[in-house]
Amino acid sequence: MRPMLAKKISFKEINRLAIPAIIAGIVEPLISLTDTVVAGHIPSDTDEVLGAVGIVGSFISAMIWMFAQTSNAIGSLVAQGVGQNRINRLRSLVSQLFFFNLGVSFLMSLLAFSLSSFLFRLYGAEGSLLEICLRYFHIRVWGFPFTLLTFTLFGVFRGYQNTSWGMIISVIGGITNVVLDLLFVFYFHWDVEGIAWASLIAQALMFLIALVFLFKKTPFRLMRLFPLHTDFLKTLVMSFDLFLRSLSLQITFFFAFRTATGLGETEQNQFVAAHTLLVQIWLFSAFLLDGYSNAGAVLSGKLLGAKQFSTLRQLTKDLLKITFSIGLILAAVYFIFYYPIGEFLTKSTNILPVFYASFWIVILMQPINSIAFLYDGIYKGMGRTQVLRNILLLATFIGFLPSLYLFQQFDLKLQGIWYAFFIWIILRTIPLIWDFHRFVKRNTI
Repeated sequence: MRPMLAKKISFKEINRLAIPAIIAGIVEPLISLTDTVVAGHIPSDTDEVLGAVGIVGSFISAMIWMFAQTSNAIGSLVAQGVGQNRINRLRSLVSQLFFFNLGVSFLMSLLAFSLSSFLFRLYGAEGSLLEICLRYFHIRVWGFPFTLLTFTLFGVFRGYQNTSWGMIISVIGGITNVVLDLLFVFYFHWDVEGIAWASLIAQALMFLIALVFLFKKTPFRLMRLFPLHTDFLKTLVMSFDLFLRSLSLQITFFFAFRTATGLGETEQNQFVAAHTLLVQIWLFSAFLLDGYSNAGAVLSGKLLGAKQFSTLRQLTKDLLKITFSIGLILAAVYFIFYYPIGEFLTKSTNILPVFYASFWIVILMQPINSIAFLYDGIYKGMGRTQVLRNILLLATFIGFLPSLYLFQQFDLKLQGIWYAFFIWIILRTIPLIWDFHRFVKRNTI
């Protein structure tokens, strides 16, 4: 029997989901990037403030991405429910996961606040750098519950085949953050505390608007807690797989920041500040590429629920063409504006030479990142979380950490950190390509 031709999903449908997801996705790193730029232009203790914002931002991102994995899990299940025309059976599950994340996020914020001095000493922060970290973090940490719950609702929206609501909410939050950053720091002169308050207020506003969209636009309500939904434990297992994956991701960033903080003696703050800028560019690019990855997650979950594997394969090919092209364009733009980008991010003549010495490595990673992030999205949509978990654990503990140690033995300093990142992203990419083709082939025979 000859296999049926794959039904092609139009680029119009892909872009309907991807473009709002791109806009929504880049807002979060733009908020961090805005904080970084504002910190880089504070006239006093610029190197320490920039380093502190980078370290705290890295830790808060770690908290968010480790505990926001239920959003990916619920998004996958909702998308599959749409494909099966069984969306109403998930109403209680959404409510239960929302309140589960509410409890987890509050406890984590309280714990992190209590242990903050210890935590940032682990990053290598001491003296004035540690003091500024604590001033910034003691305000920003209370935005974590708002962000985690907002991301949970974004997962529901994506599974419901709508990324526009997340875009609208994110744009409002991003504009609010930028305006308040400038107002609090340069008008009220609140220093690093002003940056923290701007982020906290923007995060709270985004959460409130997300609730409005949930109640007005979807069939889901936050009321039913018991009995537990039959997929509640399944969702937690998927979330735990993604939690371990995200934990290994954050271990990568932690050791990168710790290594950057320990580079040199008198130049310590320049290295960690330059690393902060490179990470912000890398994250901005990642979230930009994640737009089509999110479209892939939305559509792959729906196609898996409907068991349309040939269409899934065709969708992945189409998305690869788009994301790889975006990766190449990003690399070209970064090369063309190599020096203006650095001067836009900071005016510090101590930081810029260190930044320029490693920026080219971040640029070369962009096309490879585009492939890795797309397959990440496809696998999240399909709910194949164990594969994602195992591959990232391999990339981190077999690839990144040994490479990081080896390159530092050759005294490659900040470049050595980013060489290790390059090896890490390659080891994330190749196994996913191989496994996906095996999976689709097995299901289309």
